[in-house]
Amino acid sequence: MLNYAAPWWLPGGNLQTIWAATCSRRLPAGQHTPPRFVRERWPTPDGDFVDVDHLQGSATDNGAQPARHLVLFHGLEGSIGSQYAQAFATVAQRRGWAYSVPHFRGCSGELNLAPRAYHSGDFEEIGWILQRLRQCSSLPLLVVGVSLGGNALLRWAQEAGNSAGETAASVAAVCSPIDLAASGRAIDRGFNWLVYSRMFLATMKPKALAKWQQHPGLFDRDKLAAARNLFEFDNIFTAPLHGYRDTPDYWDRASAKPHLARIRIPALVLNARNDPFVPAASLPAAADVGRCVTLWQPAQGGHVGFPQGRFPSNVLAMPQAVSDWLLAHS
Repeated sequence: MLNYAAPWWLPGGNLQTIWAATCSRRLPAGQHTPPRFVRERWPTPDGDFVDVDHLQGSATDNGAQPARHLVLFHGLEGSIGSQYAQAFATVAQRRGWAYSVPHFRGCSGELNLAPRAYHSGDFEEIGWILQRLRQCSSLPLLVVGVSLGGNALLRWAQEAGNSAGETAASVAAVCSPIDLAASGRAIDRGFNWLVYSRMFLATMKPKALAKWQQHPGLFDRDKLAAARNLFEFDNIFTAPLHGYRDTPDYWDRASAKPHLARIRIPALVLNARNDPFVPAASLPAAADVGRCVTLWQPAQGGHVGFPQGRFPSNVLAMPQAVSDWLLAHS
């Protein structure tokens, strides 16, 4: 992945991002049946629920039991249907690994119950989910977080410190906005605001307004309805509902970048330098991380894109490379 090069007909981070999410194949050539999942609902300690999708048929061709358990935490407004979740499922299936995708609250297709949602610094939720998986599985856990999920996963590893290795064997953050202020400013400007920010708000605002119907008075409904960008949305909804004073406080305290040297478990941090809303200038350098952290920063790839191959391309290169790294460092 360090030497990744996009197809010549997909120049630029925006095209690599959008094409990968909407048009690239998620299955290898010749495979037409997508992976199948079974859903499990876990009650949470605060009276809510988390839905976890598990890959069916996680066994090798010779009938042996899986040797690894791959876990994926999705990005903002992601789900099991996201192209990267499907692509990682394909990679896990071909290797005979177990594979699970926990959904952040409200992202599984059903509104959650508690007066909260999810956020980029949700390390306590990550820890609870991983502990539950650890109790259910004797296999080494290889954990990947994509975008928002990657920042939250790194925050968990930072907070867990030396004890992280008791739960997970290795972790990876893919295209994660680990400097939330830099990414927040980038996504709310120009083309990014027109395409990406408005796309996220199109699903986030209705969910938030439905949450207000559950819990009237939880926030200022009129201001939420009028929010024009993610900064305003986070200021009204995400920050106050999850213990932060406002958006700047949320972005400051939830960002993983300032604490990368605290990680004591093998951790990969992968970011394309042409990611439209994770500015290259905000990415960590070798001096910002400790000995347990590996940085991959290819010049191309976009945001969770990395399409490869001939038209219409596929999105398997990144999941394969990340899974190889997780296995080698587990």
